[in-house]
Amino acid sequence: MNALFRGKGWSFGFRSAIIIYFIFLIVLPIGGIYTQSFSLGWTPFWESVTDPLAWKAVLLTIKLAAIATILNMLLGTMIGWVLIRYRFPGRSLLNSLVDLPFALPTAVCGLLILLLLGPNSLVGSLSQSIGIDIVFHEPAIVVAMLFVTFPFVIRAIQPLLEELDKSEEEAAYTLGASKARTFISIIFPAMLPGILSGAMLAFSRGLAEFGAVVLVAGNIPGKTLVASVYIFGEIESNNPQGAAAVSVMLLTLSFLILWVVNLLQARRSGR
Repeated sequence: MNALFRGKGWSFGFRSAIIIYFIFLIVLPIGGIYTQSFSLGWTPFWESVTDPLAWKAVLLTIKLAAIATILNMLLGTMIGWVLIRYRFPGRSLLNSLVDLPFALPTAVCGLLILLLLGPNSLVGSLSQSIGIDIVFHEPAIVVAMLFVTFPFVIRAIQPLLEELDKSEEEAAYTLGASKARTFISIIFPAMLPGILSGAMLAFSRGLAEFGAVVLVAGNIPGKTLVASVYIFGEIESNNPQGAAAVSVMLLTLSFLILWVVNLLQARRSGR
């Protein structure tokens, strides 16, 4: 049986199926977006991407995704460290719950945030009493992005911590290094590639988030309207060329991020 699947015919068939799948599911849709964005020429494309509302939506998305990513780097690193280095009751359950944002529909995530932080909730009413508005403002968008990108940093650093040779830590302690010095000199450099790659994936995912954001953002043009919701609005307004132009901006940025992630992973594998 193994000899059969190793034959040239089977090998060619598998490669062809993968290539066809890749072309129809990824290459053609992406090519269609770029084609649509330039369908009316360079001038309409430039007018679409430089439209004040579109530009503000893209800049707001980048800013809020960056904030969510920084929080993810801090929280994800701490949570990943605790889940790998400590044993406590409920650890397996918590480790399983890390992947919950991947399993839930993003609209459900938005509804959860709305119920938890909305004006009628305990947290929402307390925040409003001290003059802080969460839902339908920028903080709610950050929380939504943080929720849907929560697993990336954690899952990126966990394998690195598991592979870390503890003898290096023990040698550092033997030589008189403190725990803080050992963490900075030995543990953190080993975790850094995972933190960076997970953070970039979280940032790229945050740029594209729609389902969770649209329910909690308020979608006020120039204030809480993010790029994904702006694209949806352009489609609803029968302006596919404008929607495609803004999509190209996000798509190109995501390509660059994934390229950097692949470079980091290739450099890590080459060690």
